[in-house]
Amino acid sequence: METYDALLASITPVSGETRTILDPATGEPVGEAAVHTVEDLEQAIAAAAAAQPAWAALGHDARSAALLRAADAVERSAEELARLLSREQGKPLNGPNARFEVGACAAWLRAAAATPLDPETVVDDGETRAELHYRPIGVVGAIGPWNWPMMITVWQVAPALRMGNAVVVKPSEFTPLSVLALVEILNQELPEGLLTAVSGGREVGARLAEHPAIGKIMFTGSTATGKAIIKSSADTVKRLTLELGGNDAGIVLPDADPKAIAEGLFWGAFINTGQTCAALKRLYVHDAIYEAVCEELTSVARAMPMGNGLDEANVLGPLQNRQQFDIVARLVEDARESGARILLGGNPDPDQPGHFYPATLVADIDNSNPLVAEEQFGPALPIIRYSTVDEAVALANALDVGLGASVWSSDTAQARKVAARIEAGTVWINKHGAVDPRVPFGGAKQSGYGLEFGVEGLKALGVPQVING
Repeated sequence: METYDALLASITPVSGETRTILDPATGEPVGEAAVHTVEDLEQAIAAAAAAQPAWAALGHDARSAALLRAADAVERSAEELARLLSREQGKPLNGPNARFEVGACAAWLRAAAATPLDPETVVDDGETRAELHYRPIGVVGAIGPWNWPMMITVWQVAPALRMGNAVVVKPSEFTPLSVLALVEILNQELPEGLLTAVSGGREVGARLAEHPAIGKIMFTGSTATGKAIIKSSADTVKRLTLELGGNDAGIVLPDADPKAIAEGLFWGAFINTGQTCAALKRLYVHDAIYEAVCEELTSVARAMPMGNGLDEANVLGPLQNRQQFDIVARLVEDARESGARILLGGNPDPDQPGHFYPATLVADIDNSNPLVAEEQFGPALPIIRYSTVDEAVALANALDVGLGASVWSSDTAQARKVAARIEAGTVWINKHGAVDPRVPFGGAKQSGYGLEFGVEGLKALGVPQVING
């Protein structure tokens, strides 16, 4: 186990250009991040290509054993990683936040190691025998976001390594320290050159997406950037897994118990202070229980403490960057000016340091309002009335994204019938955003394509090969 200062020192460059990373809660410096160049990227890709064949030759059992040791290494430095994550990203240590995220890194490493993937006999009729195998791709490029920087990096890296690939990681420019530190810890148990984080700007990401030596890109981020990656990857026919923007709908059916579902609704929307791709971002509630749901949800939200993430009492933190703060503030003000009812929040303190925007609930809002139609990616939830289930489903399906959705009801069978009508990659019943390393996860429509997690996630990091004969 390393001390926090030692961990930070291990990723602080001794030469070359650096960039000061600021704490979004205080504005104070967290550390210095390397500003890597395209030349640094080229060196990382060359090292990965050189290390990959020997790693692939080890086989699944040996690679899985290394991932289990890497999970142990993460747990040995869990508190130090969580503290760095809290300071850089802003999320509190407690609640479903920094400690939770680091714990998820270990859990996903172990799940990737433990998931079986045996050759599949497709045909064996006495005359023909055909088996489906999955071979390593080679070198995988992983481009991650700033909202769950460590956890999503592991979502990308763990299955890629398990399947015999090398990986070059490009973290967000907003949260490079967390990913650099995580990779430093993982590399305690991995061969040299197999996994590298390159902390550069857009030109580094663009080169990674087009590089002829990269066989696959895994990307989590905005739909606009995903479309650019598709174009950049076309000339080399790269494989892609894209988890893009979402604007997840939740539908509360008229038989739901407002008090019983209020806390689940809150965390579905406000996990990571709303900065989650698959968070609940627009809530449709039947007329019969609309006011009751608004009241119960407001009661829960009002009790949730927000502040500096290193304060053990807090469960909500700042927005990670000013750009995102301004987006949320604009959308809430537009909603207010349109006549929507602000149940809670909407009044950030201009004298408070950091990018804190209060938990905000907005009622009596039109479905076409920008706070509903655009992805706010922050702590502001619009609550929309509906009269019939057909209306609610139509409203939920009206947008061109479909990452996740949820249905809330006291009748699970009825909820599943409604869920089957929703155009989204995952529809949860009486919960929202609950991902599981055993369960495939991916988007519909412009929320991306490709699956992560479980057996399907492993297959996505391999090249299918049929051996016939």
